[in-house]
Amino acid sequence: MQPPTLQDVYRARQIVYRHLAPTPLIRSAAMSETLGCEIYLKLETATPIGAFKVRGGLNLLSRLSDAERECGVITASTGNHGQSIAYAARTFGVRAIIAAPEGANPDKVTSMRRLGAEVVLTGRDFDEARGWAEAEAHLKGYRYVHPSNEPLLIAGVATASLEILEALPDVDAIVAPIGGGSGVSGHCIVAKCLKPNVKVIGVQAEKAPAVYQSWKAGKCLETPEAATWAEGVATRTAFELPLGVIRTHVDDIVLLSEEELRQGVIFLLESAHQLAEPAGAAPAAAARKLGARLHGQTVVLIVSGCNITREQLTRVLTDPHPW
Repeated sequence: MQPPTLQDVYRARQIVYRHLAPTPLIRSAAMSETLGCEIYLKLETATPIGAFKVRGGLNLLSRLSDAERECGVITASTGNHGQSIAYAARTFGVRAIIAAPEGANPDKVTSMRRLGAEVVLTGRDFDEARGWAEAEAHLKGYRYVHPSNEPLLIAGVATASLEILEALPDVDAIVAPIGGGSGVSGHCIVAKCLKPNVKVIGVQAEKAPAVYQSWKAGKCLETPEAATWAEGVATRTAFELPLGVIRTHVDDIVLLSEEELRQGVIFLLESAHQLAEPAGAAPAAAARKLGARLHGQTVVLIVSGCNITREQLTRVLTDPHPW
């Protein structure tokens, strides 16, 4: 597998823009004042599924062969990637099967089914669900869509970075959450090509640090568990394709405690009036943690994932230990 090029991202944008409008990039005066830098929010929450991943799903499914369309696709997800594949499958008339872990976010499961996907709840976490999907694809001949090791997915999600650089060419840093790594890889590919001195900073949970540990070790590692309540970043393993890009281009990866993730949701809500799930608010939490390192800079925080349940939000606002 080779990572996509900048030209691949421009080609992907032609497809993505047939179905989606560019998402807003807004300055937050309150967050800028609090953090002592110019804070802009890239609101991927404004996509039809509330997350950046829909860009990748549209790009990949648009390129399926006739035989692959006939067989249908299968993938695994904690919710947002699954919604992306479900949305794109409905757009292009393709059968989609999504494996999600038992206990997955019920709102995301409902959304995937509403979009027409067949959702199978299996396994204790994302990685066990992924194992089931891979086996099922081999057994029944579905086109397996890996959540991260897919150049077409990465090229599609990277179109968000094109929008950032075109709207805000003086950006100094982009802060993005890391689950499987497709999103941050896309920012690396685009931002580092168009403005080599821009910093790309990833964010993971302390309780799901597989990519961080792999980045440090220089090889793909797996952790025994991913015990974070932020399901959008709850992965136990790093993946070859995005990790190769991350190792080459990411400037830093910030690890957040569960309390810091909770405070990120509150900070984003109170300061910018934007609602996000813990993974979507992770860049805001990371910006608080980075503090003086961002002082005076122009910083874009990726806000992706607004699929927080009512119960989760209530616990965030009322329970100091909601996980």
